[in-house]
Amino acid sequence: MLNATGQVIYVGKAIDLRKRVSSYFQKTSLAPRTRLMVSQITGIESTVTRSESEALLLENNLIKTLNPRYNILFRDDKSYPYLVLTKHAFPRLSFHRGVLNKQHHYFGPFPNAGVVRESIQLLQKIFRIRTCEDSVFNNRTRPCLLYQIKRCSAPCVKMITSLTYREDIRNAELFLQGKQIEVLESLAVKMRNAANDLDYEQAVIFRDQIQTLRRVREKQYIDSGRALDADVVACAVQGSGGKICVNLAMVRGGRHLGDKNFFPQNAEGYAPADAVEAFLCQHYLNRVVPPLIIVGEKIHREALQASLTEQSGHKIVISLNPKSERRIWLDMATKNAHLGLEQQLGRLVNQEERLQFLQHVLKATNLTRIECFDISHTQGEATVASCVVYDNFSMRNDEYRRYNIGGITPGDDYAAMRDVLSRRYHKVAKGEGRLPDLILIDGGRGQVNTAKETLVELGLNYTALVGVSKGRERKPGLEQLIFPGTKKPLQLPKDHPGLHLIQQIRDEAHRFAIQGHRAKRGKSRVSSYLTEISGVGNKRRQNLLVQFGGLKGVRTASIEELQQVEGISRILAEKIYKELH
Repeated sequence: MLNATGQVIYVGKAIDLRKRVSSYFQKTSLAPRTRLMVSQITGIESTVTRSESEALLLENNLIKTLNPRYNILFRDDKSYPYLVLTKHAFPRLSFHRGVLNKQHHYFGPFPNAGVVRESIQLLQKIFRIRTCEDSVFNNRTRPCLLYQIKRCSAPCVKMITSLTYREDIRNAELFLQGKQIEVLESLAVKMRNAANDLDYEQAVIFRDQIQTLRRVREKQYIDSGRALDADVVACAVQGSGGKICVNLAMVRGGRHLGDKNFFPQNAEGYAPADAVEAFLCQHYLNRVVPPLIIVGEKIHREALQASLTEQSGHKIVISLNPKSERRIWLDMATKNAHLGLEQQLGRLVNQEERLQFLQHVLKATNLTRIECFDISHTQGEATVASCVVYDNFSMRNDEYRRYNIGGITPGDDYAAMRDVLSRRYHKVAKGEGRLPDLILIDGGRGQVNTAKETLVELGLNYTALVGVSKGRERKPGLEQLIFPGTKKPLQLPKDHPGLHLIQQIRDEAHRFAIQGHRAKRGKSRVSSYLTEISGVGNKRRQNLLVQFGGLKGVRTASIEELQQVEGISRILAEKIYKELH
């Protein structure tokens, strides 16, 4: 469905398209939101697909790419993290996010990175599996600190046999698959055998592993006793047609890995079942799907089950009426959804109060969208500008942008500010895109004047502009607000809610700029360290980095190992070693 400007405002699907479309125009009992949508419709386009599954896939691809105003939209573009055991002779335990390599063994996905890192620490403590990069592993001559604190068995220097290490890897895999009882029984047998052989030191190691595993099992508040993989999806709504929270709990290998709350856009006025169905369609599109999905709302599941089964290559079951332990899982997810919604509403009330106070200070009305800019560099090196967006009472991470600044005098913040504002708003000046209600500049009088001049040149001189200066003592709470055309800055009280909102947005712009600057600086320095050495060109630099897995590996390599790299002579190897040490 399209509006007068040709913009798509709604995407839907139906087996009987004529009946579905006509219902919008014939019914008199439509919800206010739906009536508003219908009043804006000036055109309808349709596409015929071969099956319900194909229609479902097309619908959600269009929703994600077109972002229609009247469709429920879940923003979750980040890939989920995995824990991986590599297929080396001595497998490595590591964190992974991104495309999966079939050569390795992956466990997950996990709801967040923190859970993966906790699992890695736990497996290090119990099974002492290596976590170091291959470049470090291949060049060790003595055990590292992790061996000393009993977090690694030091396979790099043959402190453990390949067979024994493989047994530890197998037990770790069983543990991650939820087969903890099997692991405990295996360790108990090994402990008794070691004690019978009078190898008490080894017996103590097995005993400690058993005790740690038992403590972990006691802490698991979900443990099905079976190696079951499932997702649990529950929903909470504020009143009738209010805000919605969808909670996703992940169970892998019978173990609860954690949960995550989702707050959809454009969801006001929709029923919980509509939100859950939209979540399932959008969340699992092009993602790994567990064989069981437990849902707390009555949804139309047949087409969705068929589509997910076809996509994943194995049977997918959507359970709408769980019993026994699965009902407990669903009740817990529902409770977490309600808690998440309460917290979100509390934050929203706080944000509304902050914005109202800021509007009063600035004497502005309808202030909803704020964009903030910051410049980051190290004495002019690797200059990066950031732009963060605050809209509708929250930070909009998906609209953040970084700009690499070049072609200016190093360290010239005024030129950098002029560059980023010109690039950010030149399309807005042509009538494309959206201009914010307020532009914040992290800087003093000079940056504000430069920003104002740039906006005037673009024909956007009517835009509200404020500079945020840290003040003489550069302490939080002492910030000064600088306005173009006025000499005296404004300093708000430390406890002023409007100041707290400005600090929140400014700090986020600063964080985002520094993060980009450090990444750019680190990348350039990795290359420059080697290319600055006489005799090392781009090809030899690349050969070195590939051979040792990065600059860190090159630094730990001996002269003999450097000499083995293609194009590196003995003399050049000695020169490289000398420059890096």
